Amino acid sequence: MEIIDLDSWRPEPGMGIGWRVTPDPRSVDATATERGASTFLVDNHVRAALAARREGKPHRAYLGSGTDIDGDLDIDAMTAALLTFVRRHAILRTWYDVVDGEVVARVMPARTVGLESVDPTALSSSAEIIDHIRTRFGRETSSDSFPGLAFGAVMREGSFSFFFGADHGLSDGASQVFAVAEISRLYREARGAGVTTAAGSADATDRDTPATEGTCEGFAEFARLEAELTAHHVAGSAEFDAWKRTFVRHDRRMPRFALDLGLGVGETAPVRPVGVVLLDGDRIADFERICVEAGGRLITGLYAALAITDYELAGSDSYYGMTVFNSRVGLESLAGEYGWFSSFAPVEFAVSGVRTFRELVPDAYVASRRARKLAVVPPGAALAALIAVGASPDSVITAPNLFSYIDFRKIPDVDEPACRRGVVFTGEGRTANASLWFNRDHDRLYVGSQSPDTPFAQSRVLRYLEHLRAVITEVTTVGDRAIGAERSDIASAGRVAVER
Repeated sequence: MEIIDLDSWRPEPGMGIGWRVTPDPRSVDATATERGASTFLVDNHVRAALAARREGKPHRAYLGSGTDIDGDLDIDAMTAALLTFVRRHAILRTWYDVVDGEVVARVMPARTVGLESVDPTALSSSAEIIDHIRTRFGRETSSDSFPGLAFGAVMREGSFSFFFGADHGLSDGASQVFAVAEISRLYREARGAGVTTAAGSADATDRDTPATEGTCEGFAEFARLEAELTAHHVAGSAEFDAWKRTFVRHDRRMPRFALDLGLGVGETAPVRPVGVVLLDGDRIADFERICVEAGGRLITGLYAALAITDYELAGSDSYYGMTVFNSRVGLESLAGEYGWFSSFAPVEFAVSGVRTFRELVPDAYVASRRARKLAVVPPGAALAALIAVGASPDSVITAPNLFSYIDFRKIPDVDEPACRRGVVFTGEGRTANASLWFNRDHDRLYVGSQSPDTPFAQSRVLRYLEHLRAVITEVTTVGDRAIGAERSDIASAGRVAVER
């Protein structure tokens, strides 16, 4: 499994087939409506998507996944698998409206949902397949209509490629990984059971496929929990106060990419994905061993390497980043649930005065443990902390530059062929950031960034990634690295005292 840009996936040509979730929700009287069944991130996403739609902008706020599966496609079995998948997860039967300024979740009852296949179409090249996927996702995966998702496959003799996309309001990166594993497992089970649905028919609803009403209603539960936690922290908590102090130490702003990307305040540019392989093979284990010996973990070493890169390229005497957390962690009932389960928290520690990578790792470890404690503060409450310390409106509405780390080796069913071959990708809209997505699989440690597609921004991001790779390579090769080889972009900003 790997995270890539969509253009890098190379499915082989064949006959494309799709599935359409039915019926039109306006024809179902039993459609449920629930206020407050979305989170802060989903609320803002839905409002932004609605505004973009009204301005005639293309829909790119989706996530997708794909894989290659051995054997001829059994359309009946896949129809049954996908129907079970949609019925099982309430979020996949959900769409959103804005009513009187409030986001309202509408949920199709599981028993009313059916599935029908779409007439095949010839797809004669990988590029044509990618254009087909991008067109379908842009047209079909919007969370203000039902369904906000799309399924498809490319059939050929002896194998087929499968793809799935959903609006970000219904999905996150982990969800896409889970989907590859779950759908391929359901497909295997349906084939083994000899399922025979009415493939290609809107009547493929109740035959051989259970209506699993209420079995995975976790996202609504999570939304209610988040609302309670937000109210608790905004009313006053130690974690909320720690967020406020963090923002005060860093000029009342969210983290930004360490290097100037050449964009003005509020300016964005089209996304261009870039990335580099940091380590491969046994060298990953060597780097991890050095991190542990120094008093941390592999992710701690990545923080330390980032801090060194920021110090040497941008003169940043203290590292200040915002790391993404999977909010399912610690909530057993949501462990494999589908939806957008994310929070973030600040990681900050001083670099100035520290001589080597190994000496920096313990401070990075302490900072990462503090971030884990602050991640209990939901995103809405975190922004309330920023407002509370007097941040400017531009600072409040500016998305932070983020750090993410996923170890794909820990994903369920990761050793299944469909998972090993799986890819995850996102829609490519516009950005002012160069957030960093670190991923580890059995063979590689790599980093990707959805960066602004301007010559200046690209040169800066690539320079940064190459320097980061050089830091990690030296640590892995010689066991340590001295700090301070290059300080070329801006003057030192002064040492920041950081809480532990």
